[in-house]
Amino acid sequence: MKVALVNPPWTFEGSIYFGCREPHLPLELGYTRAALERDGHAVLLLDGHLMGQSYAELAEAVRAFRPEMTVVTTAPSYLFWRCAPPELRVPRAMLDALAGSGGLTVAVGPHGSATPGATLRKLGVDAVVMGECEEVVAALAAGGVPGVVPGTAVLRDGALLQSGGPQATRFTDQPALRWPEEWVRRHHHHHHRFDREARAPGAEVEASRGCPYHCTFCAKIDFRDNYRRRDLSPLLAEIDGLIAQGVEYVYFIDEIFLPNRPLLEALVSRPIEFGVQTRIDLWKPEMLALLGRAGCVSIEAGVESLTEDGRAALDKRCRMTTDELADLLVLARRHVPFVQANLLEVADDDVAMVASWREGLRAQGVWANDPVPLYPYPSSPDYRRLFGAPDDQAWERAHRHYLGQFNRFSEIQDGRPLPLPELERACLG
Repeated sequence: MKVALVNPPWTFEGSIYFGCREPHLPLELGYTRAALERDGHAVLLLDGHLMGQSYAELAEAVRAFRPEMTVVTTAPSYLFWRCAPPELRVPRAMLDALAGSGGLTVAVGPHGSATPGATLRKLGVDAVVMGECEEVVAALAAGGVPGVVPGTAVLRDGALLQSGGPQATRFTDQPALRWPEEWVRRHHHHHHRFDREARAPGAEVEASRGCPYHCTFCAKIDFRDNYRRRDLSPLLAEIDGLIAQGVEYVYFIDEIFLPNRPLLEALVSRPIEFGVQTRIDLWKPEMLALLGRAGCVSIEAGVESLTEDGRAALDKRCRMTTDELADLLVLARRHVPFVQANLLEVADDDVAMVASWREGLRAQGVWANDPVPLYPYPSSPDYRRLFGAPDDQAWERAHRHYLGQFNRFSEIQDGRPLPLPELERACLG
């Protein structure tokens, strides 16, 4: 089968989107291509965001390829499935540009994973994938019937028909991904790097998937949930391939980069620097020193709340005091040029205490962000605690709650986010 995999040209005006707005490698589509090519299918992989292509240019390329199936993602890279733009205007615009010329149309991403019926209706696709997508798409390409293949959903006479729930790949044996030279040359962005300006290309890599913790705010129930660590050999082969292409920095997109001595020791001798997101309470002083020697230049550490009660309410299962967390952050800063403590806006955290704590850490070289308001993504425990299981109005409900609860928003958002119906006018006919 001929299959087109498309990452649209993302735009974020008026969105609540918390993620980075620079292009990142579409890892989910890279793994999907590998699975399809393994099975002998012909694949066209397009990234309008990275390559600066318009909807029309992407649609023209798809039409020229004449695929029997076209896959469009609803979030800009696996890195941001947990904090995706709630609105589906970008993938809908991509599908409108195709105008029926892509064969069987399939949407993959967090939206279809949590709310398959709403996603099918808003996008008008033939099928959605629920959960991690690489093996499900391969099963469809092998002749599997949408709505029968586990992890797929379709509409039949207006009613939702789905097979099973969100799927998870084995992941541990994912092969080394390879990216076109032109893509790597254009990937100027070094995600979450602040110690210096980029001098060579960057990239994104995945060393593990999922997380053993279940914090209330984390949107991962319907995808990338159970923790799995990737085999070291293909992971290092992928990194070595990127180094050979001139990459000097990689960002591990792992939900939680846990201490991994074999990987870190292997990276010590490689000419690569990297960034991670992790929990500082899981690192011992010796491993923080190894992390620095291995080339880590950026740590994004989830602290979230500055009180033990606040962290317990978020189900962090953190056994350290706030002072102990601060001491570890300062120790990490001795080995790593940039260390950030992530803070969320928690009702019981005293504003003056937060400001004082942030200032104290900054004096010792550790950055602590202005606490970010929580968005109750439908795939988070927070949403289900507030509203129950997600239904076709889940994104609208979460959006109204967020806009009604807060009058200030994330530092990266441009003004007040717009209501979801306004953002999704094209999806509503």
